Amino acid sequence: MGDQEEFSQLSLPDQFAHKNWKARKGGYETATKEFGTAQPTDPIIREFTDGSLWKAAVSDSNVAAQQEALGAYNAFLEASGTDGARRTRGNTVTGVVEKGLTGRPAAKAAATETLLLLVELDKADPIIEELLPFVSHKQPKLIAAALSALTTIIHAYGCKVVEPKPIVKILPKVYAHADKNVRAEGQNLTVELYRWLREAMKPLFWGELKEVQQKDLEKLFEPVKAEPMPKQERLLRSQQAAKEVAEAAPAEAEEAEEEEGAGEIDLEPEYVAVDVLAKVPKDFSDRLASSKWKDRKDALDDLFAACNVPAIQEGPFDEIVRGLAKSMKDANIAVVTVAGNCVECLAKGLRRSFAKYRSTILTPMLERFKEKKASVTDALAAACDAVFMSTGLGDIQADVLEALKNKNPQIKEHSAKFLARSLTMTKEAPTPEQTKEIVEPSKKLLTESAVTLRDAGAEILGVLWKIMGDRNMLSHLDGLDEIRKTKIKEYSDAAEVKAKWKPKAAAPPPKAAPAGKKPGPAGKRTVGSAKKPPPARAASPALDEPALQPRPTSRPATKAAGAGLKPPGIKPPSGLSKAGSGLKAPASGTASPKRQGVVFDEQAAAPPAKPGLAAPNRGLAGRPLGKPSSTPASPPREERSEQSALSSIERQELSELRSSVELLQQQTSDLRNDKLKQQSQITELQNQNAQLIEDHTRDVLQIKAKETQLVRARSDAENAEERANSLSKEIDRLKREMSRLGRVRSESGDGSLDTNGNTDFTPTSTRPTYGSSRSYAAPASRPAYSSLNSFDAPGGQEGKENIPADVHVGGKLSGVSVPPSSERHAYSRPMSNGSSGRATPASADGGESLGSGHGLSRNPSQSGDGVESWRRAAEVTQNLKARIEMMKARQNIGRGQ
Repeated sequence: MGDQEEFSQLSLPDQFAHKNWKARKGGYETATKEFGTAQPTDPIIREFTDGSLWKAAVSDSNVAAQQEALGAYNAFLEASGTDGARRTRGNTVTGVVEKGLTGRPAAKAAATETLLLLVELDKADPIIEELLPFVSHKQPKLIAAALSALTTIIHAYGCKVVEPKPIVKILPKVYAHADKNVRAEGQNLTVELYRWLREAMKPLFWGELKEVQQKDLEKLFEPVKAEPMPKQERLLRSQQAAKEVAEAAPAEAEEAEEEEGAGEIDLEPEYVAVDVLAKVPKDFSDRLASSKWKDRKDALDDLFAACNVPAIQEGPFDEIVRGLAKSMKDANIAVVTVAGNCVECLAKGLRRSFAKYRSTILTPMLERFKEKKASVTDALAAACDAVFMSTGLGDIQADVLEALKNKNPQIKEHSAKFLARSLTMTKEAPTPEQTKEIVEPSKKLLTESAVTLRDAGAEILGVLWKIMGDRNMLSHLDGLDEIRKTKIKEYSDAAEVKAKWKPKAAAPPPKAAPAGKKPGPAGKRTVGSAKKPPPARAASPALDEPALQPRPTSRPATKAAGAGLKPPGIKPPSGLSKAGSGLKAPASGTASPKRQGVVFDEQAAAPPAKPGLAAPNRGLAGRPLGKPSSTPASPPREERSEQSALSSIERQELSELRSSVELLQQQTSDLRNDKLKQQSQITELQNQNAQLIEDHTRDVLQIKAKETQLVRARSDAENAEERANSLSKEIDRLKREMSRLGRVRSESGDGSLDTNGNTDFTPTSTRPTYGSSRSYAAPASRPAYSSLNSFDAPGGQEGKENIPADVHVGGKLSGVSVPPSSERHAYSRPMSNGSSGRATPASADGGESLGSGHGLSRNPSQSGDGVESWRRAAEVTQNLKARIEMMKARQNIGRGQ
């Protein structure tokens, strides 16, 4: 507490410069309180006008103290006004940006308010000049802070207070920055600028952006396009003062507001003028006069290359323009096209300086509109538009109206379209006289047989209607039928114009001169010309109006009868009755005006009737007669009051109409927003529908693929089942054959049947061994098996023999040829009682045939091996069936069936 008391004893400048941050913070707080009640002329304000104190304060190293310093500076700006802002802003803006905009949220808000106050108190240009260098700073956070401050300033004051061109030019540099926060703030700034400038800002920076950046910005611009034009949210002090002054005159304030809203923002880029004449070939005129069209075109191409620059330095272009005018009559359309391009470049480059060449070049271009090729007419139309922009509507009007009288329909059509474009681009509304001159030939176009001419005439009248309003145009459209009026109204509603006709303000009525000083007619005397003033009339509380000024009499006054008499004056009435019913009769000693020799005009001497009271017919006695005073006569006052009453009624109607227009605009904006929302919903639903269709298609394809797999699996299962059935049938047939052979043997006493009905054969030799080549080698004492009896034993193992499904005794195997009977080895007939009925290969010493129909011979000693082979074949078949069932279960075939 002791330190704080010690600090408070110091003066405010000493506290501001103290080394202890607590002392500085206390000084800032104290200054904020004192500035809140100070006036611009107070000593404390003059003391702190020095910017060095505030430069250190707003850049205070202590965060808490710096926040209080910004609050104190804002209070100082509010108290000091424009003078304090001008004297201190050069020392404070840098510190506010570096320390305030990058500090705590409270400090950032105070710093932003500081910048807004500096703009409000004077103008925005000095503050913008201080902020723009921070865009090139090394620290990304300072760049982002500066861009955010620019966005806030533009949002509050708009682009009519803030010059947008320097800000728009830095945008490409912002989008090329590596920091994403800087690019994000750049996007916010661009969108805010687009709210005020719309498409007019793109030529200044759009071409320097990448295609991806352009697409991203277009997406951000879409919601802004549906919004109405923004309005300035915060007024400058000068604007606030003008608004306060204008509150006393509402009509003038509304007109000023309309004029301010109609003002355009200049976004025309500034270019350095180029000396084109130095680049034009010296032999340009000679080449342009060549008999070869190629030479003429080459000369114009060289001229186009020289003059195709944004700005052209002024010079003597008379000879060049005359050559271009002559080229408009060239027989070759390529020459005409290039000449039109050259005229366009010259008009755009010279701008207002091209106006003196208008009379030379415009008429030949309008006459060349007779060409039907679109490339030629487009070049000429662009050239005509450039000529109009360099001159004005009044300069081109005579030439265009003369072209509308041409017999060629092409010339009339394109001239009418040029006139309509000129009306939409003009910034000054035509006068009523110009309007009448334009309307007459346009109405004649409505009677043409060609549809294009009628449409061109209707477009001209529609644009004029939009500019001049109903007051000036309805009288010109009285003789037209409803169909044509409807067509013209459609063009009027669709037209976008830059000018609006406004009636000139009526001159204020001249002040009435005092009646006593007004000279009368020559040779006549006026009432009240006597030198001696009559006695003043007594004031009446019932009627507080000035006395009526008598007009100069038309008859001369009679001279006095006696010599030395003063000219008789007119005495005022003695007073008014208490009841207020009228004037009292004059006294008996008062002579009437007629007896005094003064004759009054009855109309001039009649007193004005009070509103709401019937004036009694009292003749001359009821008229107030007195000396004319300098007070203005009452009839003009009544007339002015009537006019003011009418103007107030009109103002009331105007306010009602404006309120209804605002309501309609609001409804239109709401409907537009609803439309956009519905369109976005429709787009979203369409995307969802497309996604569902895609999912459905994918599911259908998957189902069809599964069905195809299922059909293939069923086909494979059926084939396997058929193969198993055929194998089973073959096995059964072989079993039956073996049983028959066994019975034959048993009947002949050579063999015996086992309990299963199979014939047992006792092998008499060793079992053959199998090789890898699907045939086995027999012992040396007997021949090898033929391919008919070869078994597949993988790996040389026994007991794993696969018998083909299409084995036929005495026939052919599947894919295996059976050797003829002469090459086969016979089987031995004898079989032992213990044999299993399997046939074995016969030995080398011969054997018996197993049957006459089979062509196979058996060896009785090897019959047991044959029966074992057939058993193993049955086992293999059972294994195959089991595998088939497992395959069916794996493929879900059993479930599908």
